[in-house]
Amino acid sequence: MLLAIDAGNTNIVFAVFDGDAIKGQWRCSTTVERTADELGVWLHHLFELSGVPRDAISGAIIATVVPAAEFSLKTLCRQYFSVDPMIVGSPNVDLKMKVIMDRPSEVGADRLVNAVAAHRLFGGPLVVLDFGTATTFDVIDGQGNYLGGIIAPGVNLSIKALHMAAAQLPMVAVEAPGNVVGKNTVEAMQSGVYWGYISMIEGLLARIRSQQNEPAMKVVATGGLAPLFAKAIDEIGHSHGDLTMLGLLMIYRQNLENDKAGQLA
Repeated sequence: MLLAIDAGNTNIVFAVFDGDAIKGQWRCSTTVERTADELGVWLHHLFELSGVPRDAISGAIIATVVPAAEFSLKTLCRQYFSVDPMIVGSPNVDLKMKVIMDRPSEVGADRLVNAVAAHRLFGGPLVVLDFGTATTFDVIDGQGNYLGGIIAPGVNLSIKALHMAAAQLPMVAVEAPGNVVGKNTVEAMQSGVYWGYISMIEGLLARIRSQQNEPAMKVVATGGLAPLFAKAIDEIGHSHGDLTMLGLLMIYRQNLENDKAGQLA
């Protein structure tokens, strides 16, 4: 079994793969002060509740955009599962994808993982739209090369910023309001966030397609809010909640195959 770990700015997601099937998936808040021992105890109970034997883990892979969390996650894999994890972004981990950027090392590991998975599943050219702490657009060409992207404030981050900056604006849930013009403060905020993000996404996708000269460029959405926005944005052709985890599985397998081929050579 494979332990896949995606450490984002808001949450760390752990998933256990048995072949292609996810046998368990859990998340905790990203707290860099949390030690490997704390994570190990927490995961031990979740493994037991899910009926996943801890000693069945034969490999691990980590993608993190929080450098301070990497040490604890590597220690967790080594001490509690007796495996040395692959780290996405390390020179010895091959993504089989060119990153055509001014500074490739600056691209978040999760974005590269999503790009690998989306191109493998849906082909290219395409845009991966990720609704996370930030709302990101990642552009991949027909050959699977990563061309660059766009980073905008995330939906929940925007709501939090409004609430913190304006005394009379409450925290609101992200919902599709019935009317564009709100009849009260909550409706007005929900409309601004929901329809505002839809307009931003539609406008940016149109500009990306125009600049890339790819009017039929596919769009794949992922992240917790992807289903909500995919319903209202015709340009989104696919919505996939486990895109990052599947990408980690793909990268792990292709590097395992590379290692075996190298040993046989």
